[in-house]
Amino acid sequence: MTDQQPINVSILDKDYKVACPAGEQPALLASARYLDDKMREVRDSGSIVGSERIAVITALNIANDLLSSDSIGKDVDKDISPRLRSLESKISRILEQARQLEI
Repeated sequence: MTDQQPINVSILDKDYKVACPAGEQPALLASARYLDDKMREVRDSGSIVGSERIAVITALNIANDLLSSDSIGKDVDKDISPRLRSLESKISRILEQARQLEI
């Protein structure tokens, strides 16, 4: 069992504490920076309002980029790694927590 360490990340000027396996902190921080950059692009386009909507549109854009890449085959659902599923779950939890804080 890997030790989980709390890491602080900032996305759209909001801070989130995320549990991260030991040794994966640089990858998590790089992913958070990438997500922050992509969400800022969506927000700055001016057509999307609200952090939850920005997050969903950004996720759709990233998923489209991933599925359009040459490295993904036709059986995408069968090939999604457990790590990607774990990240999807974490993102969903963070979005739910953020939505509850906005209420």
